[in-house]
Amino acid sequence: MARAFLVTVLSVLLLSCSSLSPIPGQIGRGAPFDIVIRNGAIHDGSGGAPFVGDVAIRGDRIVAVGRKLRGPRLTEIDATGLAVSPGFINMLSWATESLLADGRGLSDLKQGVTLEVMGEGSSMGPWTEKMRKQERERQGDIKFDIAWTTLDGYLSHLEKMGVAQNVASFVGAETVRTNVLGEEDVDPTPAELARMRALVVQAMEEGALGVGSSLIYAPGSYADTDELVALSTEAGRCGGMYISHMRSEGNRLLEAIDELIDISRRSGAPAEIYHLKAAGKANWPKLEAAIARIEAARASGLRITADMYTYTAGSTGLDAAMPTWVQAGGREAWIKRLKDPATRREVIAEMRTDSPAFENLYRFAGPEGTLLVGFRNPKLKPLTGKTLAEVARMRGVSPEDAAIDLVIEDGSRVQVVYFLMSEDNVRRQTALPWMSFGSDAAALAPEGVFLQSSTHPRAYGNVARLLGKYVRDERSLTLQEAVRRLSALPAHNLGLRDRGMLKAGNFADVVIFDPATIADTATYETPRQFATGVRWVLVNGGVALKEGEPTALATGRVVRGRGWKGWPDGGCRASATDWQW
Repeated sequence: MARAFLVTVLSVLLLSCSSLSPIPGQIGRGAPFDIVIRNGAIHDGSGGAPFVGDVAIRGDRIVAVGRKLRGPRLTEIDATGLAVSPGFINMLSWATESLLADGRGLSDLKQGVTLEVMGEGSSMGPWTEKMRKQERERQGDIKFDIAWTTLDGYLSHLEKMGVAQNVASFVGAETVRTNVLGEEDVDPTPAELARMRALVVQAMEEGALGVGSSLIYAPGSYADTDELVALSTEAGRCGGMYISHMRSEGNRLLEAIDELIDISRRSGAPAEIYHLKAAGKANWPKLEAAIARIEAARASGLRITADMYTYTAGSTGLDAAMPTWVQAGGREAWIKRLKDPATRREVIAEMRTDSPAFENLYRFAGPEGTLLVGFRNPKLKPLTGKTLAEVARMRGVSPEDAAIDLVIEDGSRVQVVYFLMSEDNVRRQTALPWMSFGSDAAALAPEGVFLQSSTHPRAYGNVARLLGKYVRDERSLTLQEAVRRLSALPAHNLGLRDRGMLKAGNFADVVIFDPATIADTATYETPRQFATGVRWVLVNGGVALKEGEPTALATGRVVRGRGWKGWPDGGCRASATDWQW
């Protein structure tokens, strides 16, 4: 099904429908345009006012943007009454496994996403043989062979397999740590840290965008600031950035921002905060202080940015409800410890503590605000869609006992949705000029293997919710500014070449959508609902979405960072300051 469409590429190059009409016999002087998008409201990504005009494409590149472009063309798309913009960049994608099952990435494609950026803390390489074995054993609904060991091997595998969207990745700080140290709570020796740094350089020269950390989860949480500075220094001198799910988004939010700023200052690398938020009602008032810290750092000359999703609930596992010390050594060691009665009592006591030594999302959300959405064990799948409180009542146990039992029975961290944030804060964040957007979710479809588990509605609606709810309905920001922060801003932050704006010479990643109708339809109760309003999506000049429906075209490519040895001026410098950011 999903894989079969990927090989049917050439048959779609000559598209035919009423609004995409070939113009026969007009070859004229010079090479013809392959596609001309006519009469759309051009939002070029700069944030400037739109204008009604045309976009001409030849091969995989934009060759002209302007009013009433003339010249021979093969195909014409009428965009009258629609917005035409650069393709949208998903700054935090978990499509790592979903694209292996279905390369169309439909939940994102139908929102105009043309680039999936992966690597929040963990990445699909570099892996040792032990890591590859563990990955196979820990797979959930999606089963896949692992024929690669490097990050480039994974990305190239996706490109060869065929994907609708472009793909890129950070190298995970946790992955590098596990490669050298395993999953134990240990500090690296100088020699081990040197090996970790070398792995970062290797990944950067393969095209990684920088180093990504995720500091509330074991074993990534075991890294201290100095270790992260060392890895970020290598990323920075290779033209990349440091991007982090910080050590806290709740009780220690401000301290966590201070750490990220310190890492950026000491390493020389730009830094971005993954899914900025103030989690837990008691912490909601901290948002303004958080913004002030970031803006002060920016005013001092540091390049600090952030991204977000447009919902008041997050989604992760029940590992974020339990102390990290119990998880040392990996999932199997964690589950073994939970079976010990004395350890169980200690874990429950910490889960109930208001100020724990770990980021306790369960305490912020409460059992009624913890929604169960993903299990490995078929016997537990009927619990999907219930809250932890409901399951505890069904079983006649405490919510904490229920959480521990579910982890043991499922053999996984169990995917959940935590209700954590304030709607006012979400709205406030959408207006920040240095804010990009990331779904923090896989790219899914309401069919096949994806029906075996539920998900968070952000997988189907993150971009559409921004453009519908916050732009059109609530006017938190203008449409042209939203387009900028979905395209040119993240492309600039990532140091991408020839992407992020509609201009001659850039790759033809283009979205055509209806600003009047674009909307998210997914809910927490029924999350598998496609967004509406996106009509066409072009990726590297190929039409991946036509009149709202996916085509068989799979023109997505690996997008590599500035450290890639394949660039004429790529590779690594003496320090991050040798790069022009």
